Amino acid sequence: MKKVELLAPAGSFEKAKIAFLYGADAVYAGTSSLSLRTRADMEDNDLEDTIKYAHRMGKKVYVTLNIFAWDEKYEEIIEMAKKLEELKPDGIIAADGGVIEVLKQYAPSVNINVSTQANIVSMHSANFWYKNGAKRMILAREMNKEQLKYIMEHKPEGMEIEIFIHGAICFAYSGRCFLSDFLSCRSANLGDCAQSCRWCYNLYAEEKNNPGEYMPIETNEYGTSIFSSKDLCLIEEIPEIIEMGVDSLKIEGRLKTEYYLASVINAYRNAIDDYQKAPESYDYTKYLKELEKVKTRGLTTFYFKDRKNKDIQEYSGRQYNENYEFGGKVVEAQGDISTIEIKNKLMVGDTLEIIVPNQIEPVEFRIEQLYEEETNEPINEVSPGVKGQKVKMKLPIKCEKDWIIRRKK
Repeated sequence: MKKVELLAPAGSFEKAKIAFLYGADAVYAGTSSLSLRTRADMEDNDLEDTIKYAHRMGKKVYVTLNIFAWDEKYEEIIEMAKKLEELKPDGIIAADGGVIEVLKQYAPSVNINVSTQANIVSMHSANFWYKNGAKRMILAREMNKEQLKYIMEHKPEGMEIEIFIHGAICFAYSGRCFLSDFLSCRSANLGDCAQSCRWCYNLYAEEKNNPGEYMPIETNEYGTSIFSSKDLCLIEEIPEIIEMGVDSLKIEGRLKTEYYLASVINAYRNAIDDYQKAPESYDYTKYLKELEKVKTRGLTTFYFKDRKNKDIQEYSGRQYNENYEFGGKVVEAQGDISTIEIKNKLMVGDTLEIIVPNQIEPVEFRIEQLYEEETNEPINEVSPGVKGQKVKMKLPIKCEKDWIIRRKK
């Protein structure tokens, strides 16, 4: 069975390390000014550190230069291309034909991966980019499995195929949206999306016979969330995707937390490995159970199974998980007592779960005692009043640095 790549987001160097710890084969990352995530905490030095760190581990890094660039951006793009030619990432993700021409000229030894922003939905489109120097095609999320299978069966041998399997779905076609720019002067196509599609809207219809009279159209007390999509989740379809021979399975979320990354990557890592070891006993429900713990919206297969699927909208506008939250991260594990960087309030008696790398079942335990980090004095609770707030506690198993802990609400 062909080995498939699990590709994870890395909005910072620290998040890249978490992604690799929990089983990612590769990460994608980009500097804030030239990728579609201006709020990602990844500058040139962090990008260089990420590439070097990954290559020492035998892992890969793909760099995103996927903005649709105005002419005044090209001086910076040329300088970045030259820098990437020196750093030798495993590929550069781009969508703009002008940017791709620059990459071919100034970073000729680095593979080009055509971004999902390029709207590749056909073998004809994939062939166009392949003939123009690209190696990997990141297909549009809007494709269904029959269309994907057709491309896998007819593509040139040297062409690689990457698809999204989990994460947020943009209401616009392959993420090419102008709503944010129109409403808040923040361009999604330059990496500064205000997520206007997640806002709650009130919709009114003007009465035909009474101009100037408006009747509200309501779905519930939240208003009408007509633009907000559920999150993509193809955990059940992993066997079918692997059997098609897809090269890379991609998780969305460079702005997501380390907790989100650990939970989602760990679930898909175990799912992929378990299927490849024992295809006949694959049971997606145990991986879905873990993904449900970290979700903040409903989950959908989008159009993968059914082009007519209408179960894709998140009408509640919910952006939080009612049952679980980020508890903390192990920063030091010595003897019986470990030091935890907390992310939410913790109290004696709380139920926590340790997300163990390469193990689908988390380790659940209750906090018996907390200790002040510097004095080791017993305390009953601790709150994240300052960034980097830490506490000491006894963990039920031997943990390692950067392991993630979730709190059950």
